[in-house]
Amino acid sequence: MPPSPIHFAAKADLARAVESWWQWLGSERRASSHTLDGYGRDLAAFLTFLTEHLAAEPDLAALASLGAGDFRAFLARRTQDGLGRSSLARLMSTLRGFFKFLDRHDLVHNPALKAVKSPRPPKSVPKPLAPDEALEALSSAGELHDEPWLAARDVALFTLLYGAGLRLGEALSLTRRDLPKGDTMVITGKGNKQRVVPVLPVVRDAIADYLKRLPYPAEPTDPIFLGARGGPLNPGVVQRQMRRLRQMMGLPETATPHALRHSFATHLLAGGGDLRTIQELLGHSSLSTTQRYTEVDAARLTRVYRDAHPRAKA
Repeated sequence: MPPSPIHFAAKADLARAVESWWQWLGSERRASSHTLDGYGRDLAAFLTFLTEHLAAEPDLAALASLGAGDFRAFLARRTQDGLGRSSLARLMSTLRGFFKFLDRHDLVHNPALKAVKSPRPPKSVPKPLAPDEALEALSSAGELHDEPWLAARDVALFTLLYGAGLRLGEALSLTRRDLPKGDTMVITGKGNKQRVVPVLPVVRDAIADYLKRLPYPAEPTDPIFLGARGGPLNPGVVQRQMRRLRQMMGLPETATPHALRHSFATHLLAGGGDLRTIQELLGHSSLSTTQRYTEVDAARLTRVYRDAHPRAKA
């Protein structure tokens, strides 16, 4: 893992602890670069606030002495900055994870954080693409590049997200040694949990076509998906490509790389898949998370009934 890019003011002991936490997230938890960036921004905002709040650069002793009021003051400041409930909830999750790490390593013990309730994020229902939109998106992804291997890369990546229901971070963390063996592949997801997912022939063929065109040599430990210069593909590049695809196809802003995963689950459910199986395929630790897709499908069925059923029009 490279050194942490988090920019903040802190005493040396706290700076070392932040670096250890960052390395642990990347190596032990296998957090994606996108996740690491989010954690880094959250913690940097907190430490920057503390420097102003305490009128001094914080150290480990300062963290241990913080009270619930200090944490609430930070949340109030971020609320004033315009953060919504979802962002505040994620920020508190970052802080809880960081302080848990410090406690586990006997660096800081501070029970005050447990007394601070996290803002409840608004319950969001995934917004999948329609089946025909998803298929058109996969076939159109190759039109975004003049360079054939980059076009093949985008087709392979988007086909994998929709065809196997992967998170973007999971797909980008795959290495050559993770390539499908037969009809399945092993995915390492959140919390370093592994799951086996089926690989459709169309997914396997798209990846094979991309690798055949790839102009860079690769070792077994190198990422499958590379950027234009041969380094690991940045999730921001994927997000940008999806924005271009949205504009080209006239899709709503909810059509993101993650929407392909939502579409995978919703279309499986609509096709008769059971929730337990879909839960395993998605790598959800809780069935309640997967049950959100029943709301999506129920909404779709209600809309179809309203638009098409004779009695609904009466």
